[in-house]
Amino acid sequence: MLTLDKIYHAAFVLKNVVRETELIPAPKINPKCKNVYLKTENLQLTGSFKVRGAGYMISQLIEEEKSRGVIACSAGNHAQGVALAAAKYGIPSIICLPEGAPISKVEATKSYGAEVVMVKGVYDDAYNHALKLRDEKGYTFVHPFDDENVIAGQGTIGLELLNQRSDLDAVVVPIGGGGLISGIAYAIKHLNPHIKVYGVEAAGAPSMMNSVKDGKIERLQSVSTIADGIAVKEPGQNTFRFCSEYVDEIVTVTEDEISSAILAMVEQHKTIAEGAGAVAVAAVMFDKLPLEGKNVACVVSGGNIDVTILSRVMERGLLKSGRRCNLCIELMDKPGQLRDVSEIIAALGGNVVSVHHERASETTDINGCFLRIVLETKNYEHIESITAALTEAGFHLV
Repeated sequence: MLTLDKIYHAAFVLKNVVRETELIPAPKINPKCKNVYLKTENLQLTGSFKVRGAGYMISQLIEEEKSRGVIACSAGNHAQGVALAAAKYGIPSIICLPEGAPISKVEATKSYGAEVVMVKGVYDDAYNHALKLRDEKGYTFVHPFDDENVIAGQGTIGLELLNQRSDLDAVVVPIGGGGLISGIAYAIKHLNPHIKVYGVEAAGAPSMMNSVKDGKIERLQSVSTIADGIAVKEPGQNTFRFCSEYVDEIVTVTEDEISSAILAMVEQHKTIAEGAGAVAVAAVMFDKLPLEGKNVACVVSGGNIDVTILSRVMERGLLKSGRRCNLCIELMDKPGQLRDVSEIIAALGGNVVSVHHERASETTDINGCFLRIVLETKNYEHIESITAALTEAGFHLV
């Protein structure tokens, strides 16, 4: 059974396995809040909170289980958490990964000392292969979220939050399978039930929100989100029960909102979050929760984002926040048009980063052309002032 004593015991056991992560002020995330803080689990060993739950679960194995080793299945943070925790305790670990897993994650998992088994197919195939090896070899399977020792390990974050700020009004936590928020909510509600605990899922993977709303565990047909760390089709039995009892509200955020949150953390706090790690910040940024005038902590659960994805996410964040704008202007193909457009944009402080001039097609005026421009702008109000000035000067925006 999960108890407060077990979470305190986990905190004691994990002292030499994990680091206590900083709680840093983030005043620009939402100025309507009294204070916003980021709980930087993206700076945890392995770059995510997962090492806490895996570390405590592995520490509680009996000697015979330790000698046989542990096995897990993951394409990301859980794999690295299990690998590092097993290495800390001198226990062999086997990680099953789907063959399409990013090379960076495969190599990171190997670097922590795990034996990696690549499995043909997708995550479900790797999961089934891990269970098969468990049954054949006698390994202990480390579940990514629905194990009470794993949940107790994640709950140590709740203890740290209460020690770091005694005046918190709310804690906002990402939800995938629900292990992280289950542990945090259990700890906080038993120590200070007045603090609100809110959960956040990606709009493309709302399995826990749907399940709690309908009062029964439900499985999604499919999930689609850049927040791959929380793209979970079905919550666990334990996590569903804890979320139903201890979590005050669950909301969702869109892909654009997640991208904007990642961008805000890079620009304002020089810290990198992966998609799953940014959803709590996105919910606070975009007023998804009743937090005005409150002291709020956002759990940034991980920072292991692929650099190739990061550039695309940043571009999406710039567009969503009004920092970048794409304009298409229909012109008459005559001298001076590009100069006139450029003068208007320059006078209003816009910065042109890309220009594409396209002559007329069969569907337009024979003397017409299109000018496609990408601008760097300050915000949506800045974009509106530029487009209004262009329209007032007689240019037709498509």
